[in-house]
This record gives sequence, structure tokens and C-alpha cells, in this order.
Amino acid sequence: MSFPTESPGIPASDPGVFRFRSEAEQAGPAIFLAPGDVTGGGYGLFESAAEPGRMGAVPHFHTGFSEAFWVISGRLGVMSGREWQVLGSGDFAHVPVNGVHAFTAVGDERARFLILFVPGSPASRYPREHYFRGLAERFARGASPEEIDEFALECDQVNLRDWESGPIPS
Repeated sequence: MSFPTESPGIPASDPGVFRFRSEAEQAGPAIFLAPGDVTGGGYGLFESAAEPGRMGAVPHFHTGFSEAFWVISGRLGVMSGREWQVLGSGDFAHVPVNGVHAFTAVGDERARFLILFVPGSPASRYPREHYFRGLAERFARGASPEEIDEFALECDQVNLRDWESGPIPS
């Protein structure tokens, strides 16, 4: 039996994409599992980690994309608005466009999680992986918070270092 290669009811499409974690680019703690340039800009999927005792990301928001978190292991504190929630393995959080958020590891264990950006190549000049590459480079050379915030703004991330929230859970 043979199968048709084209059918009048099936639209043409590009072939699927397969990426292997072992081959994915890494910048700082972010592993680009499915960056926007691979998914046609539809979404970006990264694996990341937050270390205990260090803020994973200061309060911030994005005007051109939403962000979601799915915890692989450890406990991840996610702030949305002014309130913190603690997520454990298998838990999920979604932050809409313009939603102020932050995240940090909670407890004594490293938190590993997936971050989903939709779309993966937002209306800003750069896909999200550009931000993570640049952030890793700036951290490595000891850039000032002001320099980091200026770069973040170019990449559709408005950092709010003076944002007041409820207490970070422990």
C-alpha cells in the first residue's frame, strides 16, 4: 500500500523540527531547547535554573510576549503582581503580556524549570535568546545593574528594581 504525498485537503507545510537537549545552545543557566529562530517565531522554550539565595529575575514585565513557567525540580517562587506563590515539581504559572513578575529558588535546593515565551520572536528587535546570551555575557564581566537594565529594555524587558511585593516565601 502506498500513501499519497500530497492531498487536496492537506495544506503544504515545512517539515517538523527535532532538537536534542545535548545539542542545544546554553547561555548562563538557560538552555535553548526550542528558540524562536527554530520555531518560526511561534514560541521559545528554554530550560533554566535558579540557585538558592539569589534572585532568578528582578521584578519586570514584557510588552510583546507572555511567559510561562513549568517546574521540573526544586521549588520556584514566582511573583505575579505583588504576590508570591511557591511552585513545586509539575506546577505551572502563566504571566500575561504586561504582567509584572519575578522568580527565585525557594529553600536550599536549585530549582530547574521550563520557560515558554509566546511568541518566540516578539515585536522587539531581538528574539528572547538574544537577551539571555547578552545577559550571560554582561554578568560574566560584572556589568552594573544600570547597564543590564538598559540592555534588558532593548529586548522588551522593563526591569523594576524598586518594585514592592509581599515577602518572598522561604
